[in-house]
Amino acid sequence: MNKKSLTITAFALFSLFFGAGNLILPPLLGFKSGNMWWLVALGFCVSGVLVPLLGILAHAKLQGTMFDFAKKVSPLFSTVYCFIVYAIAIALPSPRTASVTHEMAIQPLWDSSYLLTSFVYFVLVFVFVINRSKILDLLGKLLTPAILILLLLIIGAAVFKMDFDLSASTITAPFSNGILEGYQTFDAIGAVVVGAVIIISINLKETSSDYVEKRQLITRAGIWAGTGLFLVYAGLILTGALFSASFDHGITRTALLRNISQGTLGGTANLMLSILVSLACFTTAVGIVTGTADFIKGQFKGSDMAYKITALLGCLLGVLVGQFNVGYIIAVALPALMFIYPITIILILLNVLPEKYTSLFTFRGVVFTTILFSIPDFLGSIGFGDKIAPYVDWIPFHQYQMGWVLPAFMVFVALNFYHIGKGRVNAF
Repeated sequence: MNKKSLTITAFALFSLFFGAGNLILPPLLGFKSGNMWWLVALGFCVSGVLVPLLGILAHAKLQGTMFDFAKKVSPLFSTVYCFIVYAIAIALPSPRTASVTHEMAIQPLWDSSYLLTSFVYFVLVFVFVINRSKILDLLGKLLTPAILILLLLIIGAAVFKMDFDLSASTITAPFSNGILEGYQTFDAIGAVVVGAVIIISINLKETSSDYVEKRQLITRAGIWAGTGLFLVYAGLILTGALFSASFDHGITRTALLRNISQGTLGGTANLMLSILVSLACFTTAVGIVTGTADFIKGQFKGSDMAYKITALLGCLLGVLVGQFNVGYIIAVALPALMFIYPITIILILLNVLPEKYTSLFTFRGVVFTTILFSIPDFLGSIGFGDKIAPYVDWIPFHQYQMGWVLPAFMVFVALNFYHIGKGRVNAF
């Protein structure tokens, strides 16, 4: 493993997770958290950095595909899980990129509708997906460094210009709110879905490397990428907190990012950030639609027609959902994330752990426990919280919408003790 391979892989991983949509989440979180920004940042980085990093470490261990993450439960379960994850990806984060583009770049300049923007946007997405243009790879390599430099300038300007006179937090449970907001990055799902792309790329380039060398490369690159994400997210949350008394608390995520950019670097930088974010959003949308179409194509034995139909349906769905504002799409995404994210987190953790702690029985028991105890949080997110409260209030952390955590951990420990005891009995 040489330094060049490590640098390229780390940068690729950073680019993979550093989506333009993620930029709009941390500043508003810091804006609302005020003097508790550090606790919110810690929670946000648990679900937005640590879990995705563990997902990459799991890929380094498995060196397979997304299907391998859940196949120990059963092949059918893994197939259904893959379909659900791809459906969520193409129905929510992909359209959200069009909405972010409208609010960041179109709305400040022209009085046009979300629908018009999303229509033109996804027509272009469809053209690029069908032609699989390499221009996007070039844009991706240029855009991420440019956005990163601008963000570091914004964070640096805010830290040195603003007084550290932070407002009181308006968030009642900063740590858990940070974790739940981190769900909206979709980065844990991203680690599972497209982490395999990194594996394939390394296999093509590092043909002389063995399993151990590839695992070390992916692990070290993941740690470097995770460190970069942590610094950027924490910096954006701190920046939002420093502006907590500067704007009305009803401000939207995109408007806050624009205003912070203008307040730190001026109007020219604000315009440049809007353009770069819009282009980065576009590459993200193309990546999601292409990845989903590739998956469906694989399910239909390499059918090009299945690829084209999936791409078309994905873009039509993008037009329909992308006509809504960013805040609405984030709110709609919450129930889906409350259900699929706990399962994804558990699959990542179980695949990272040594095999001796994750027997087939343990793997299945922990996953199904997680599914069972995620249902109350899911029902609460769609408006049934008051109706189910008398029956589920006894679940630890349910009030923080993380009722699955302790039951899953207890089942994991209990089943491992059972296997240890069974092994001792068999030894005699």
